Amino acid sequence: MFTGIIQATGKIETVTAAGDDIKLQINVGALEMSDVQIGDSIAVNGVCLTAVSSGQHHFEAHVSKETLNCTVGLDSAREVNLEKALRLSDRLGGHLVSGHVDGVGQIVRFEAVGDCWLLVVRAPHGLSRYIAIKGSIAIDGVSLTVNSVEKDTFSMNLIPHTLENTTLKHLGVGSRVNLEVDLIARYVERMTQWGNESKPT
Repeated sequence: MFTGIIQATGKIETVTAAGDDIKLQINVGALEMSDVQIGDSIAVNGVCLTAVSSGQHHFEAHVSKETLNCTVGLDSAREVNLEKALRLSDRLGGHLVSGHVDGVGQIVRFEAVGDCWLLVVRAPHGLSRYIAIKGSIAIDGVSLTVNSVEKDTFSMNLIPHTLENTTLKHLGVGSRVNLEVDLIARYVERMTQWGNESKPT
């Protein structure tokens, strides 16, 4: 489990084929690794990956074909957002993020508005019902608050701190991003479905 508060940006340095899967070596930048053990989870651009080896400046992860099919941004050398798994004693500064990407969105607007930036994303139609005004969403692992929703598009305002400390500053119109909707929305939907299924006929 994660919070969507990015702890550092790193870089995928090598991508090695492993059958239909790939293996990544990631430079962690300023991310503190002294408490990371083999088997620990680290979110990379919002995707929960398992560290199969780790050191002071790097870790390696195995990425399955299934993960590659439903995410973007893991199959080539690039800067990535990093967050270690949440501990029970940590502050929950963002929102509960599982690191299980729900779908891939596309940027349709990204422009300066005063000191901030307006980011507008088109979500896959099947995810739109989970996105609500003032609700939370993770974009490439970054916890953000939704400001508006219109059909399959939604918008957010990004403050300078967010741009300075995440990879979102590299986005442009047409960029594809990993989306994870709010867990609570999914559970509410399931409880409603279960209630309807359980009614006597």
